[in-house]
Amino acid sequence: MIPLGYLYKHVADRPEWLTATHVADVYSLSGCVSKPFADYVDYWKHNGYWLFNSPYEITELANAASISLEGLKLFYYEAYELQFDEDEEAWEAFEPWSPTEVVAPISKKLEGFDIVSFTMGNIAECSPLSCNSLESRLPVNAHCLLGSFEEARAIVEGGDLENCEPGPYRVIAVYSV
Repeated sequence: MIPLGYLYKHVADRPEWLTATHVADVYSLSGCVSKPFADYVDYWKHNGYWLFNSPYEITELANAASISLEGLKLFYYEAYELQFDEDEEAWEAFEPWSPTEVVAPISKKLEGFDIVSFTMGNIAECSPLSCNSLESRLPVNAHCLLGSFEEARAIVEGGDLENCEPGPYRVIAVYSV
């Protein structure tokens, strides 16, 4: 897995339009349901995966911009080394738009695996598990994530994302820190 970086998020409870009642909240990388701590891209402090190399970098930016991180949850993300091109039905390499120097967390808890679209190539866009209500027919956990990399890979390769957001898709390991 490739270390992508960190992000503080406002974790949203399950929206009413998600029908899987065992889903308590949404831990997806995308900001469609659970929003990032700020519209941080305008500050240009993010890394080549449009996340942050360390929690310290986020705290530094939040302090400088008077953004409160109180009540937010810190996540750390890693990605499978390849992304899936649904048109070619093949896995392909991807790279950050600039060098990254992600500092690994001292401790982390694996919460599950997300599938995220990256049509622009750099920033995470949508998570079909929550954005397209796939949670109603796929085996997601209480955080609207899949339980294993193998499950996520099988879903990506198996056509379950047809008629969802356009890809390519990346499988993302989601950790709480």
